[in-house]
Order: sequence, then C-alpha cells, then structure tokens
Amino acid sequence: MTNNSFLDKIAEVIITGYQNIVTDTIIVLPNKRAKIFLIEALKKQADKNTFSPEIISIEDFVQNIAQIRTIDPIELLFEFYEVYLSITDKNNQQSFEIFANWAKTLLQDFNEIDRYLLDPNHVLSYLKDIEDIKKWGVEVENKTQLLENYIDFWKLLPKYYQSLYEHLLKKGIGYQGFIYREAVKNINNFSKLIQGKQFVFAGFNALNASEEKIIQHLIASDQAKIYWDADQAFLNDPYHDAGLFLRRFKESWKHYKSNPFEWIVDDFSGTKNIQVIGTPKTIGQAKIAGSIIEKINIENPNATLDKVAIVLGEENLLIPLLYSLPNSVGALNITMGYSSKNNPVQILISKLFKMHTNALSRNNSSYVFYYKDVLDILTHPLIEPYAKTSALVGIINKNNYTFISHNKLLELNENANDLFLLLFQRWEKGSIAVLEIISSLLLKVKNNLSNDNEEEKIAKTFVYAIFKVINKLINYYSKHQGIDSIETLYAIYKQVIDLAEVSFEGEPLNGLQIMGVLESRVLDFETVIITSMNEGKFPAGKSQNSFIPYDVKRELGLPTFKEKDAIYTYHFYHLLQRAKNIYLLYNTESEGLDAGEKSRFITQLEVEKQPKHNLTHEIYNAVLPETAYQPMKIPKSEKVMLRLKEIAEKGFSPSALTSYIRNPIQFYFQKILRISEVEEVEENIALNTLGTIIHETLRVLYEPFVGKFISETDIKNCIEKIDSEVLIQFKLVYKEGEIKKGRNLLAFEVAKRNVFNFLKMELENIKSGDAIKILELEKTFERKLEHPSLPFPVLIKGNVDRIEERNGNIRIIDYKTGKVEKTNVTLKSWKGLTDDIKNDKIIQVLAYAYMYEKNANGKPIEAGIVSFKNLKSGFLPFNFKEEKESVAIISNEIQSNYLEQIVLLLSEILDEEKDFEEKIV
Repeated sequence: MTNNSFLDKIAEVIITGYQNIVTDTIIVLPNKRAKIFLIEALKKQADKNTFSPEIISIEDFVQNIAQIRTIDPIELLFEFYEVYLSITDKNNQQSFEIFANWAKTLLQDFNEIDRYLLDPNHVLSYLKDIEDIKKWGVEVENKTQLLENYIDFWKLLPKYYQSLYEHLLKKGIGYQGFIYREAVKNINNFSKLIQGKQFVFAGFNALNASEEKIIQHLIASDQAKIYWDADQAFLNDPYHDAGLFLRRFKESWKHYKSNPFEWIVDDFSGTKNIQVIGTPKTIGQAKIAGSIIEKINIENPNATLDKVAIVLGEENLLIPLLYSLPNSVGALNITMGYSSKNNPVQILISKLFKMHTNALSRNNSSYVFYYKDVLDILTHPLIEPYAKTSALVGIINKNNYTFISHNKLLELNENANDLFLLLFQRWEKGSIAVLEIISSLLLKVKNNLSNDNEEEKIAKTFVYAIFKVINKLINYYSKHQGIDSIETLYAIYKQVIDLAEVSFEGEPLNGLQIMGVLESRVLDFETVIITSMNEGKFPAGKSQNSFIPYDVKRELGLPTFKEKDAIYTYHFYHLLQRAKNIYLLYNTESEGLDAGEKSRFITQLEVEKQPKHNLTHEIYNAVLPETAYQPMKIPKSEKVMLRLKEIAEKGFSPSALTSYIRNPIQFYFQKILRISEVEEVEENIALNTLGTIIHETLRVLYEPFVGKFISETDIKNCIEKIDSEVLIQFKLVYKEGEIKKGRNLLAFEVAKRNVFNFLKMELENIKSGDAIKILELEKTFERKLEHPSLPFPVLIKGNVDRIEERNGNIRIIDYKTGKVEKTNVTLKSWKGLTDDIKNDKIIQVLAYAYMYEKNANGKPIEAGIVSFKNLKSGFLPFNFKEEKESVAIISNEIQSNYLEQIVLLLSEILDEEKDFEEKIV
C-alpha cells in the first residue's frame, strides 16, 4: 500500500473528525476486503487506544436496511420454479431444464429493474409491445400455436414478476435487486431508527439508482458523508470513461449544488514508469510476472512485497502464476479462491455423475456401465488407494470387458468394501437418494484421509468444500420435491459447484498481494502488475444476456455495455492512480484460444500520455533452442552388458534384431529394461490381435495334417470349419470383448474372409498338381551362432508359422496380415542389409532358414511370406537379384553373406563402447 493512499486519508478523517463519536460511526465500503486495510490505516494513525468504527460492505448495509436475507442464484431458481408451477396451467408447464434456460436471463432482468427502481409493469409490458410490433404483419389465420405461445410468454412476464415478488416477500428472502428496492421503501424508517449514528461512504464509483437514493437520503438527513476517489485527469475530461459516473453524480446530486465534491486529487499525472509487455499465450504472462517479482526482490532484497500487487485479468492464470513465483517470495496473500473446476473431489463427483447417467440412459434393466467410466473412478487418486480394486482393474483390462452390468461388476469384485459399494450403488431412487449416497461417499473419503499428512489435510479441505455443496443441494431438493431427474440434478450440480471455491490461507496485510480486478477496489499499491490486457478480457467486452434490448435500456436508464466498460475503466485507472511502477502484460496472439487484440486501455495510455509518464513497450518471446530435440543416448553399463549376455544365452529373436534396427532405444526399453506396454481394454480389435486370431485359426485347422500330404478333401473340410474356429479363436484371444457389432464385427468378418481366401489358394495349388506335406506349425527353433567377432556365442531363436515340403523343396512360411509386396523380400546387395528397417522381412525369413537348415537334410530351402492383403501374389519367397538373375533357393553362399551381416549387427549391439542411440525419423 502507498503511504498516501485513499484509505490513509479516510483514516485521517475518522481520527480527526469522528473521534468523539467513533463508536456511533459506520463506514461503508464497496467490498469486504478493504475493511482489513482500513483498520490497519486507522491503527497507524491512532496515537492512543481507541475503539474501531463499524466497517461494513455496501451489500451488508443495504441488507440491514431491508431486513431481508439474500439467497444464491440456484435457490432463487428453485423458488421461481415453484412460483411458475403455481401460476401456470398444468398442460403448459415446462420441465425444470427448459424453464431454467429462460428463467436465469429473466431473473437477471428482474434484478436490474429493481436495482434501478423502474416500474416493472411498464418495462415488461414494453417488451410485450415490442414483440407484438415484430409480429404485426402476421395474419390471424397464419398465427401458429408456436407463435401464440411465444406472444403469451411475453404477456405473462408482469405476472411472473409480481408473483415472485410477493412469494419472496412472504418468505423474507430475496435477490440483490429485490433487497435494494425494499431498502429504498424502508429508508425513512431506517433513518429514524439510527438517530445519532453517522455513516461514511468511501471509495465508490458506479452506484445504481437504489444506492444513489439511499445515500442521498442519508446525506440530506445529515446522517452521512461520502468521499469519492476522483482524479482530476478523469473527472475534468468529458469523454474519459473512468470519470463517467463521478461526473454524473457531481452534476445531478442536489447536495453538490451547495457543497464541494470531495475528494478531487491529482495523482494520476504524477511520475510513473509504465512498461507494456506482450508475450505469446497466457502462460508466458505468468512467467513474466514471476520474473518481475524476482527482479524486484534482487533490487531491494530487504524490502517487503506488501506494496506490490498482481492483478489477474483472468482468474485461470492463478495456478500458472503460483508456479512461476520465485522461491524468494515469503508471505503471500491471494484473494481469489482455488477454482472448483480443478478440485480433485469435484472431478470425482463429475465422473460419478457421468458413469451413472450413462448407465441410466441405456434403458437396460441390468444397469450397464461403460468400462472407461468404471476405470476413471477406480483409478482416481482419492479412490484407488482405498477401494482395493487393482485386481478388478486387471481383470477388466485383461478380458476386454467393454460394457459391464452392475451384477457382473459385483461378481468380479467379490470382497467389495463399503467405499466400492457406495460408488457403484444404483441411482434409481430419485435425486435426494443420489445426493445422500454422494454425501456418504464424501464422508468415507474424508475418513480415509489422515490429519498428519500435509497433502491429505489439503485434500480434506477439498472434500469439505464439495460436501457443503451436496448438503446445500439436499436442502434445496427436500424443499422442492417436484424436480426429480438425474440429468437436471447434474445440470444444477454443475452450476452450484462454481460456488465451491476453496480459499487460500494467507496474511492479508503482509507480502505479495494477488487479486482479481474487483478485489482491487479502494486499494492503492506502489507496484502493480496487471495481466491479460486484451480485448474481451480487460475490459470484458459485450455480453448481451438479457431480454431487454439495448435501445430500451438506454431509454429507461438501465446500464448497457457502455456503463460496464466504464466500470472496468475506473478500476483500471484507479489501480494506476497512485502506483509508481506499472507493468501491463498482454497476449500477442490475435487468433486462437485466449487471444484477442491488445486492450484499448493500453492504446488510451499511449494516445493520452501524461508528460510525467515514462511508457515503454517490449515483446517477449520464448527462446527457441537451435535443435528442437536431442536424441537420447544410453551408455552400456556393466548391468546392461550382463543383461545382453543373458539375452544371448536365452536367444535373440529375429523381431528383437529388427527392433534394434528400427530404434536402438526401443530395443533398450523392451529387451534390456523389459518394459512392456500397459495392458488396456481393446475396445476395437487391434491389428496384432487380429493377426494372432488368423495365425491360431490356421494352426488349429492344419494341425491334424502335420507329417502328411494334404488332399483336396482335407482343405474342403477345413473350409467348412472356418466360421466356428474363427469364433473360438476370437473368444480365446479377445476374451469378453464385443464382437457382434460395430468395427469388431467387421474385423470378425475380415478374419473369416482371410482364412477362406488362403484355403482357396491352397486348394487351387493342389488342383494344379502341387504336392504339399506339412512338416511343422507354429514351432520354435534355435541355433547357436559363434563367430570370432562376437564376445560370446549368441543363440538365435524364433517361432516359425509353418514349414512344408512342396514339390521336393522345403518352404518356410511367415504369415503377415499386413500388406507385403515382392520388393519387400527382394535383395540386390548384401551391403547395408542391417542398416535399413525396410529389410526387416528379409532378415526375419533368412533367420528362420538359418535355424532350420540342419533339419532340412540337404533339401533345397526357400523362405518367404504369405501376405493376407496380397494373396493374389501367393507365396513371396526371398530372392537375391544380381543384375537380371534372381535366386530364390537359399544357398550356402546366401547363408554365409547373411550371417556376415547379422554378425556385424550383433557386434554393434554387444559392443560395450557403442551407446544405445535414439533414431529420429
């Protein structure tokens, strides 16, 4: 706070002018927050012990006059619905959801009409007349029922207002405008009751008609004084919005015809350093604000930060800002709450609503949950440690349960604890029962948390904030039994939850002050950092959330966006008024989320620059590194070498070798560290799962013929078994996954078609005279590779899909469900075989040939691929193409050249000096 602040001047007036009647003095401020700072200012100026005057906010003051309790917007909506039902014919009554859509806007208009003391019948009839004129040209016979209903709605507005007003008056509750209207009616009685009391109104700017009337009445009765904080730079400029309201009051109030307008100051034109800083995106602003604070700390290490304020134009900047503050910031005071949107308990309850509303919407008597909804809840940090469901999560993932009925879920988790049962209890007994389940659940969660752990204590605060909201909803619903759908409850919950902010603990008078725009009213600081100085954020921009058109508002004296802009302008300029160092941060991005043009306030400061203002502009951009990403390098430690030796003894598979060629880091993670992919529910059949199903089907169909020649009849019998065998394999591999609809049904048909096409190809080959003898199916082979270049022997080991003898040649077949072309298995040069991943198929099939060689008994070997997406090409053998000659039979020379390349690859893998280096594609 600055030494010559507005509140210091108010404190001086109280100490000197009201010393003898201080206990009968009531100071009214625009907000509650300024009270603490005013008490501090009084303490500084008092030279002896004294009583403090009563200090209240304008809302509390008006409530005291009206003697009516204020209610929150949701409770008001419930009360209005009750009134609506009582005056609307049963056939025309709308559900709460539809009613709420227009009722919220209408209540805002009622509020404005009351705050500005307008005749509701006049305003609302005016709206009806406007709508009548709009539909003037519609012939009577062309008026549809919809149009009639539309006109009737406008006719009913005065009735809605009157009925609601009477209903609230009877109950002694009301919304803000209602309370203001009643306060104006009651001001004469109030004035008589408070004889001997003196009111001091301080720091106001925009007053509505009710506030004007109340304050002017008390001033005229000599029971009050008002002190404005008006700077002559704004007041004397007829076009400056910061002085818009103050100029109106100075000209129109009777009091100022014969009394001076207090106070007019000349602070804004003083010496100021104003730095305008632009940076891309919101986070950049948080980082810059943090670096400004760090700079202030470095320049004045012994100074406190209590004269420094960060004013956030957007509240969602709070968390990034807190992370950006330097460690040197000790004391800190945050006036805003932690948003309920980020509250982990609120996130849990929202997920619970989603899961149960989805289950209810399926109209299934067995109450079916979707697996993602279930897992979202079971893996929530407030549930996972206490629900003891890790085994259940494993079962769901492993067995591909996509939809799980309520009974099945309980069956899968036999020893369910109370927490689990509360989470999955059916929501079929109405809204109050649901709210009571949630309330019990929150108590359960609270009991699981400890008071000894700092983090768990904070979690308890979050639980308590939501618990209060749920209990408030139980209270609403118990009074209004007519609204009872879970969808409506969820819609109301989402609105009420905004009220469930969690306050930060802090010392209001010490340290750095972080606040929103409205909290900064009446306060003065030496250094001010304002963020989000963009159009649409600061000022907030136009928002037409009203049934009353702009021109009607202008005519009746209701505030329009012009007045709302003027309020923002005053707040902005008041922040700057006594500050010496000002930092204005804005987002330079003009398009996309959180974007907008640079605020007009910045342009205004430039155009109307005061002689003593030092205004500078800077654009900050993030420093871009010269290289976007450094490939990962992992040295081969002693443990890594031991693991490599272990793999060499157990066996290097061809896929392990190709995984190293693809990316050494991938090989390191999968083979050295043994990190496997997390098991998840396969909602749609993955390609590798489909491949497994086709492989297994062919294995089962061909198994009876191992060691025999296949006949046409055998293949025909196999074709008849395709449907049943593919189904069996689907059940074995895909477990509980859904295969009767959607993509999975298509995959099921694709698997059947692939197997059928393969068998058809086999049948045609036999018919054309091929003699096929099945030797092996899905069998693992291995062979030790010893070479002087290798530090130790390496076992090559792999699983071969099928080995057959065809027309006297050994044929090794690898099935591929993806598309493989002839070029993928054709090699023109041995050089660089293991450098390029596109040779992976060749490396694989030649490895199978190398492993099987000793079993071939000297018979010629060919190895290749059958691609199910390229069956028309049939068997695609590996072939070495030198110039125009192509060799498909794997000779000793081919084996020897292949081994030479594999030894080079293995030497690199086993070389202690060669790091695992990431390949970036």
